Amino acid sequence: MAEIFTLDRQFEALPKEVEFCKNCVVSNQRPRTVLDENGICSACLWAYEKDHGVDWSERNRELVELCDKFRRTDGSYDVIVPGSGGKDSAFVAHQLKHRFGMHPLCVTWAPFDWTPIGWKNLQAFTNAGFFNILGQPDGALHRKLSRIAFEVKGDAWEPFTYGQKAWAYHIAQKFGVSLIFYGENGELEYGGSTKYKNAPKETVEDWNHEYFKGAGLKELVRAGIDRGLLTQDDAENPSMQWYMPPSSDVIQKMGLEMHWFSYYEKWTPQENFYYAVKHTGMTLNDEGRTESTYTKYASLDDKMDGLHFYLAYMKFGLGRCSRDAQQDIRRHHITRQEGVALVHRYDHEFPKKYFTWMLEYLDITEQEFWDVMDFYRNKSHVWTKEHGQWVMKYVVD
Repeated sequence: MAEIFTLDRQFEALPKEVEFCKNCVVSNQRPRTVLDENGICSACLWAYEKDHGVDWSERNRELVELCDKFRRTDGSYDVIVPGSGGKDSAFVAHQLKHRFGMHPLCVTWAPFDWTPIGWKNLQAFTNAGFFNILGQPDGALHRKLSRIAFEVKGDAWEPFTYGQKAWAYHIAQKFGVSLIFYGENGELEYGGSTKYKNAPKETVEDWNHEYFKGAGLKELVRAGIDRGLLTQDDAENPSMQWYMPPSSDVIQKMGLEMHWFSYYEKWTPQENFYYAVKHTGMTLNDEGRTESTYTKYASLDDKMDGLHFYLAYMKFGLGRCSRDAQQDIRRHHITRQEGVALVHRYDHEFPKKYFTWMLEYLDITEQEFWDVMDFYRNKSHVWTKEHGQWVMKYVVD
């Protein structure tokens, strides 16, 4: 493995002193998360505002008007809904079809490798009455991009993110559909930028900063060539087009609009799960709780998910359990004290179930894996070594 360097530019803006939200269990090390003068994070402030400051009936009226604008009367597809068949995309697609009379064309950018429960839930979703187009990327190219992203972004999952964002735009272009509906504004709901707090949509120009750690596909490809992991032929592979959206000119000419359903309806993932169980046959993780957390209904479909969340634990000291507990505290499902106890119990747990698969997929050794882990372990803010063991400098209490 060549010398490791990083394209992850999120670290540059992180506060040097770690501070935890007084309402939930997030810290100011989560990128773009800001605590106010009372020590409350932006996501908790938004959760309170959702309950007390948003006129949801007015936003529902806006949604009706939006659907009326784009609905087609001949029964042809009039909205693209990207997703995996999990709780959130199932909720959005079913609501648009059965409550608002839209004709959704659903699209899935395939995971690196399906878990059994993930594939089962996608099949249940389509069997519930939805047509779905599956984008299955060039496997050889996808593995190379994932390996590069693991080394220079600290996140092998990132090539999935590229397609997850772009695939819906390509299908919209090919079918002449001018409306895309994603589920939630994740930055707003889970902690991050509040730029679009009062807006239903974003632009593709925001993606590099908000989702790709400050560097997009083109920089990743250059790094791959420099590291000898990609050839020029790889860089010119026609399949690369699916990792990037159509040009802004094309999007503008089509009048293509992307909206978040969470702008129009109060977003509660656990309630989305109950809805998907009832209406699209979604089932829980049948092997009990998911590794590194206490829940068993979120991010179930991809074998790479566990590594994605564990690398966030290395970088920011916030793992998968922290993410779940933050959401459940904000929605009053658990208390902060319960959330703290859960984080102490599960956040550090290593996702070992698909570890061997992951090493083989990335074509790396276990030593190379831990070399990358230690490179991305945030030693200035989060981690220190005591008696030869890595320990967190600050633990939520």
